[in-house]
Order: sequence, then structure tokens, then C-alpha cells
Amino acid sequence: MTTIDSSKHKKAKALKPGSVRPAKELCSECGLCDTYYIHYVKEACAFITQRIDELETTTHNRPRNLEDENELYFGVHQEMIAARKQQPIEGAQWTGIVSTIAIEMLNRGLVEGVVCVQNSKEDRFQPMPIIARTHEEILAAKVNKPTLSPNLSVLEQIEKSGMKRLLVIGVGCQIQALRAVEKKLGLEKLYVLGTPCVDNVTRAGLQKFLETTSRSPETVVSYEFMQDFRVHFKHEDGSVEKVPFFGLKTNVLKDIFAPSCMSCFDYVNSLADIVVGYMGAPFNWQWIVVRNDTGKEMLELVKDQLHTQPVMSKGDRKAAVQQGIEAYDKAVTLPMWVAKLMGVVIDKIGPQGLEYGKFSMDSHFTRNYLYVKRNHPEKLEDHVPEFAKRIVAQYKLPE
Repeated sequence: MTTIDSSKHKKAKALKPGSVRPAKELCSECGLCDTYYIHYVKEACAFITQRIDELETTTHNRPRNLEDENELYFGVHQEMIAARKQQPIEGAQWTGIVSTIAIEMLNRGLVEGVVCVQNSKEDRFQPMPIIARTHEEILAAKVNKPTLSPNLSVLEQIEKSGMKRLLVIGVGCQIQALRAVEKKLGLEKLYVLGTPCVDNVTRAGLQKFLETTSRSPETVVSYEFMQDFRVHFKHEDGSVEKVPFFGLKTNVLKDIFAPSCMSCFDYVNSLADIVVGYMGAPFNWQWIVVRNDTGKEMLELVKDQLHTQPVMSKGDRKAAVQQGIEAYDKAVTLPMWVAKLMGVVIDKIGPQGLEYGKFSMDSHFTRNYLYVKRNHPEKLEDHVPEFAKRIVAQYKLPE
């Protein structure tokens, strides 16, 4: 059984709601500071001390191979596949692979609880982190909440419950903080299922995005920036509304993304055991990255429920990324008919599969590098990981 000295952090006091956080304006509201684990915030917070390189080695037992392009971009991994459920979960964000892994782990007794995010009864987009202990509680968390979410606010409950085996589902900033305090939780086994994450917003920012972009903001139940270069809005009646990336009102929306997201370089959730997203897979497929033996164990639980195929890569992202850097910097907004035409053309000849994933990362890393350089120049050298510096160095950036 794991024994730890927990007296230090138990004497710390969680911050009160609304108080200034240690990371100040860069806080991603991961929830750590809502618990007595705030004691470890200086070494745990991704926006105070960037430790991806070090934590990758301790988590996966080896560092990222920066000379291998797929590892440079997608992190330490044993395998990557494209997959989708043979029988999708109704109402899931995609086919329900994340929920299925969680349910299997709970049903088989591998874990006693699952940290996941439901929504509040009052607001379908207001995140409500919970420790799920039943199949039904996991299914109630099946759709992404595209707002900043304090997943780690349940950490005190975990330690006080005496729980020994746990699955945590989360995004990069949450998982870096979790890995930093992992050994303080008193667990015998921690499983981490990650999702890729980019450009989160506050609840107010989300409302502005929906009202600016969707034809019916009040009926949107979920949305995603998809591989066909369109934002897909799913509505309550089951319809899907598609808006071209290039038609977004950048001049209006440029300020809605959280500063933490504008200074994040862990799009692919480098410290999870397994990652389930879509950015490296063909359209209508999900992308699974197995990072270590624990992640492999998790995938094996559900593999017989999946259609799978090898990952693919097609096209050349470089010119599109370079053109996009300046267009975003100048907040260029195209007429909708031009945006739709561009979307059709790029969907036909543009990057697909892993190349689309690299396109997305190049676009966000160059933007975020500029954001940190301009707004937090004193943090630039230490905050940007080596892999991100190499990716950004491929492009010419505006001053």
C-alpha cells in the first residue's frame, strides 16, 4: 500500500472563488487551487513552471524523440491508430470511445471512480466535475464542455474517500498539474485518459462565439473545429450546421480565447497514458495515441468494439500555415462566399490525417509563440518547450 506524508498539503487552504490565482491572468482554472493541493502550485501549474519535458520522461520512462517528426509533434507514443465504435453511443460527441473506455474500466473493477465532467442542471455548457462511480454518471458526461473546467477541484474528495484506483479524464493543463501531485494522492494506480485541447473560453466567451458564428446559438448542443476546415455545430434537433474556418469573424472573436490557451503548447496532451481525439485521423474517424503500457492496457479493453485502420498522412501544410500566420495576426475576415469556396478547395487538396494535425499545431503554436513573446516576453525562453520551439522555427513570424 502507498504511504505518503500528506500533512504539508492538508494544512494549506484552497483559494476562495473569485480571488486572484497564482498564475494570475494565465490561470486555466484547472481546479488545483480550489483544493489544499494549492500547496504544490508553483511546481504543478503549467503556466507558472513549464515541466512537460521532465514529466514526459518520468511518466513514459523515456523522453520525446525530437528527431522523429511524429514524436516531435504528437509526443511519446507506442502506436497511433484511427478508430470509431462499431455501435456508437447515441448523443456522444463523436462515436463514444472515451465514454466506452471509462465504462469498461469501471465495470471490470480496474478503477473505483472516474473523474469526468458533467454539465450543471441550469446550463448545458457549464462544466461540473464529478467522480463518477456508475455507468450512468459516466454517460451523463459524454459531450465535451468547450469552456474552462476545474476538473482537479475533486482532488480533495479523492484523497479523503480512500479510493486507491482511479481514472482521470482531462486536458493538457489539468494533466500536467495532476502528474505533478500524483504521488501525493495516496493511489495505488492512476489511469489518465486525455483529450486534445485548444482554444478554450470562459462561459461568456463561449456565448459570444456562438452568437457571432451560429445561426441558432440557443440550440447548439456541441461543436468542433473539424478536419474539413469547417466548424460543425450540432443542434438540439439533430441537424449539423457547418461554418468555414475562413469565414469566422476573426476581428470580433480574436479576444475570446483564454490567455492560458493562447500560451499553451500541449495541444496533444503529452502526459496522458492514452489520448482520444480526431485531429490526426481522416474525417469521421477518431485518432487514438497510445503513449505507454498503461495506455495500451486501456485500449485493449475496447478494441473488439472498434473499427480501426492505420493512420494516414496526405498533402502539404506549410504554405497554408505561413499564409494563415499573417492573416490571423491582421485579423483578416473574408466574405462568406469566398470562405466557403476556399473551404471546398482546401478540403479537396489540403492536408489530411496526420498532416492536418500538424497543420493545426503549426497554426496554433506560431500564434501562441507570438502571444507569449508580445505579452509575457520574460517567460518566453522557459515557458515554450523545446519541441514547440523547433516547430515554430519552421516559419517566418511577424514582428
